[in-house]
Amino acid sequence: MIQPIHDYVLLEKLPQEKKVGAIVLATEKKAGNVATVIALGEGKRDEGGVLIPFTVKEGDRVIYREYAGTEYEEDGHKYLLLKEEDILAILKD
Repeated sequence: MIQPIHDYVLLEKLPQEKKVGAIVLATEKKAGNVATVIALGEGKRDEGGVLIPFTVKEGDRVIYREYAGTEYEEDGHKYLLLKEEDILAILKD
């Protein structure tokens, strides 16, 4: 498994599903930049050395900035490693 460092967040991209009648098709087209938080680094420190806590937590579904981060694929899963500041929103159920 990948362990992010500093203020980086590991996201797993969610597959976009398209429903055609009773058939659900998985597609890689725009998923609306939605992903699930898988792991967090240790966090960012301010100028005084105080650790700033993350706003997101593991398991959160989030919307992230388009073109942000570095993509990584392992065992058929697509991951994205980016800074927390590139996460725009947490999706609430």
